[in-house]
Amino acid sequence: MNRKFIYIGCTVFAMSLFHAGSIQAQEENKDSLVNVAFGTVAQEDLTHAISTVNTSELIKKVNSSSSLVGLESLIGGYTGNIWGQEALILVDGIPRSASNVRASEVESISVMKDAAAVVLYGSRAAKGVILITTKRGKNEPMRIDVRGNAGINVPKSYPKYLDSDCYMTLYNEACRNDGLSQRYNPSDIYNTAMGTNPYRYPNIDFYSSDYLRKAYYNADMTGEVYGGNDRTHYYLNFGMDYSNDLLKYGEAKNAYNMRFNVRGNVDMTLASWLKATTNAAVVFTNQYAGRGNFWGVASTLRPNWFAPLLPIDMMDTNVSQIQEYITNSNHLIDGKYLLGGTSSDMTNPFADLLAAGYVKEKARMFMFDVSLAADLGSFLKGLSFKTSYSVDYTSYYSEAFSETYAVYEPTWSQVNGKDMIIALKKHNEDKKDPNEYVGKSTYDQTMTFSAQFDYARTFEKYHNVAGTFIGWGYQTQNSADENHESSDYHRTSNVNLGLRASYNYNHKYYVDFSGAVIHSAKLPEGKRNAFSPAVTLGWRISDEKFMENVDFINDLKVTASYAKLHQDLDISDYYLYKGTFSKRQNEGFYVQWHDGTAGGWTPASKRGDNPNLGFITREEFRAGIDATLFNRLLKLNANYFRQETKGLLTQGSSSIYPTYFALSSNSTFMPWINYNEDRRNGFDFSLSANKKFGDFDVTLGFNGMVYSSKALKRDELYDEDYQYRKDRALDASYGYVCEGFFQDQADIDSHARQTFGTVKPGDLKYKDINKDGVIDSKDQIELGKNGWAAPPFSFGLNLTVKWKNFSLFAMGSGQTGAVDYKSSSYYWNRGTSKFSEIVWGRWTEETKDVATYPRLTTTNGDNNYRNSTFWMYKRNYFRLNQVQLTYDFPENTFKGTFVRGLSVYCGGNNLLTISKERKHMELSIGSPQCRNFYAGFKAAF
Repeated sequence: MNRKFIYIGCTVFAMSLFHAGSIQAQEENKDSLVNVAFGTVAQEDLTHAISTVNTSELIKKVNSSSSLVGLESLIGGYTGNIWGQEALILVDGIPRSASNVRASEVESISVMKDAAAVVLYGSRAAKGVILITTKRGKNEPMRIDVRGNAGINVPKSYPKYLDSDCYMTLYNEACRNDGLSQRYNPSDIYNTAMGTNPYRYPNIDFYSSDYLRKAYYNADMTGEVYGGNDRTHYYLNFGMDYSNDLLKYGEAKNAYNMRFNVRGNVDMTLASWLKATTNAAVVFTNQYAGRGNFWGVASTLRPNWFAPLLPIDMMDTNVSQIQEYITNSNHLIDGKYLLGGTSSDMTNPFADLLAAGYVKEKARMFMFDVSLAADLGSFLKGLSFKTSYSVDYTSYYSEAFSETYAVYEPTWSQVNGKDMIIALKKHNEDKKDPNEYVGKSTYDQTMTFSAQFDYARTFEKYHNVAGTFIGWGYQTQNSADENHESSDYHRTSNVNLGLRASYNYNHKYYVDFSGAVIHSAKLPEGKRNAFSPAVTLGWRISDEKFMENVDFINDLKVTASYAKLHQDLDISDYYLYKGTFSKRQNEGFYVQWHDGTAGGWTPASKRGDNPNLGFITREEFRAGIDATLFNRLLKLNANYFRQETKGLLTQGSSSIYPTYFALSSNSTFMPWINYNEDRRNGFDFSLSANKKFGDFDVTLGFNGMVYSSKALKRDELYDEDYQYRKDRALDASYGYVCEGFFQDQADIDSHARQTFGTVKPGDLKYKDINKDGVIDSKDQIELGKNGWAAPPFSFGLNLTVKWKNFSLFAMGSGQTGAVDYKSSSYYWNRGTSKFSEIVWGRWTEETKDVATYPRLTTTNGDNNYRNSTFWMYKRNYFRLNQVQLTYDFPENTFKGTFVRGLSVYCGGNNLLTISKERKHMELSIGSPQCRNFYAGFKAAF
């Protein structure tokens, strides 16, 4: 089947090249058209909740490589997802990753929010669609645009960990708190503090200039060639991005990330009634990196644990074994050092970068699609036909060089008043492999096919009728392991038939019916097909006679829609409707049966049968308003939505089935059933104002969303009423109510017994919610909304100020109402991990009245390190995402030359965070967040 599709696609592509013709310009103004499912609609006739961004215009005033640039600042209801749910990304109508397209390649983006807008795309689009439409050629002489940018990336902040001497001092305190002997003697702490010998008394700072650059740089170039005549339109985009790395140690000095892309398309007329379009894109990415996990280990490796390098000039020359190690080592660093380590640290990030080799990650993406459009007006006026086929193929592989290396654990002593290494213990072996090898090798492939009939007519001047009948499907196959075996038990597929019928009277009254028949192989036979209907109504109130004297309203349209979509996105796997038994006795998945005193083992049931398993549904009501006010000074778009997701899967518990259906934690006869229900509702809006003040032209935009969710139905059984998730927010966050620190043993004895390990003075005290005298999991309550899908309130701002040939653009986004926890290793200093500066506020007998941190402990801190109000904070913030200043040279500057225009600009990304928790939000445990400052130019020829 795959070969057949490829053959058809190549044949059609070849035909289009031999029969090049012209594409007639559409009658409507291109800027007034909105890309919708399988077509376009004039902006004035749009009745669905679809917001658009003209990316080709946006990047004239902002520089970015991201195809989704500015969405959070420009579109209400978008917070990285749509109305709190992850959307399907389509590029030119084909499922593709947004990262495979750069902003310079994009013409526009349609964010399709309501169910009625996406119903024609079927099951996998049931949570919304982001439709990216790439640029195409125009009916004009050939034009060439060139753009170049260069920037630097400066870290905002680094974690602040204690130096070795402070760490050892406080770890000794933790030992005393736990009733243990101190680990570090005063002499070692003193010598470490004085910096007597950093090789014997190490003080590792991962964030020092020895390992990190102050900034790293990036650069990119883009070229565009486009044009056309009455016969052919063409467009070509090619570009390259390059960046190096913040880490500069060992092989990381050579690290880079490079991407090269080419995208092109041709629009042709094969005959007066037949048109063809071909699109092709190639993306190559190459990455080079040293081995090891530098940033990950940076947050855990104790600063005093060992010295990464051991100087050979401090080694006893009279010890033959030491000299033998030096002579035979494959990794004598700079001719001066052996690699340090311990028996428990036979590898480390420093040695990995110096001796373990490198990895070259490579990806090759090929995207091709072709379509034919036929005007069938000779058979029936207004009738047309279009068919498309695409195939995408991406391969990922790595070329690597790997070496096993030895590390050495020293024994230090004083020899003639000087520190000397008198013995070395070798761990691991030096093994050299001079050849590169191919590491992981994976691929993915997506094939898409569609065919549609469209009908559009106007009768008696006022009656506008349109319809679409479409068949659409795609299939994605992945191979994601190093053995070149497919990781897909079943290919990801989507197939559906769709029908849309719309009518409007004089662009005043609108009605639209859309529906799709979908199919899913995840369900049992007899349950695999379903019909998803959607109805939309619209009314342009501003055209009514009773509005004639309302001068401040230029245009006012209200819309409403109802839809019931069926989807299998929330069905995690295939064959969940089939009962299964385990075959793995050695993994404890067998159950024992007894007949008297004799017995044996039988395979454990993993789930029961459910031949009635069905689709999950999204039932939604939406009402919207579009208005232009005050002589087009203000534009408003707003939507209220209420959607209920029903039939979500759960593996039935004892609240539904008898308890004996669940034999053990590894064995159950409970089937997967359609049971749980969710509700999401909210209000999104986008408001923009444009006004001229003399030479100044100012545009200000403000958008946002008020969002809430609720679990309407849950398969659950709890001891306490407040534990039930039903009627609570889907993103409700649960934890303990902290009542401060235990001040002494009497305080502990008089309080409810806490069950999270041994509790001592200085530990956190939790509230006994159910008054049973015991603090356990039953005492967790809802502490707030986490906002993992969408915060209670999100908003975006954008500002454009033009003055003569200068333009200033700024955009930002923010949120309020969500909570989170400071629960990373920076705050939860477990066991022997390194201490951050936060522990200076630790509880002690002397600081008990002012302490801001629990007592130190050498254990995992099971009592203290739990989500509670002690660690909770509010995620309220505003981020200034980007600012750019642009100067466009006057048109007559290059008069008489081949240069049509020139712009220069400078700006920055990720510049500012305004929040009470700014320091925490700008802190990353690992690779740091960076501010980007850039400058560039754009020239047209």
